[in-house]
Amino acid sequence: MNRKVVLSFVAFAGLALASTKSYSLSLFFPVKLGTTELKAGDYRLEVADNKVVIHAGKVRSEAAVTVEESGTRYNTTSVRVIGSAGEQKIQEIHLGGTRTKLVVTE
Repeated sequence: MNRKVVLSFVAFAGLALASTKSYSLSLFFPVKLGTTELKAGDYRLEVADNKVVIHAGKVRSEAAVTVEESGTRYNTTSVRVIGSAGEQKIQEIHLGGTRTKLVVTE
């Protein structure tokens, strides 16, 4: 009985991990995602359901997003920001190799 429960849990965990997609992201200047300021550098970006998580080391930021399909395929992962210098926030993320655009709703 316990063995079946453990096997079911492992199968469920595998499906949950398979649904999360991961991309690499390079930021060339500081920007904010939600309330977290992300410094220039390389990050890992994960998309699950309607949420994006950007992390590197101990730095982690997440935000609610709307997932939209574009008419063209994006060659590289890129970020569109809004705001003035020093107060720039991520508005959109275009995922490289896909037609997917993430629009930050926060």
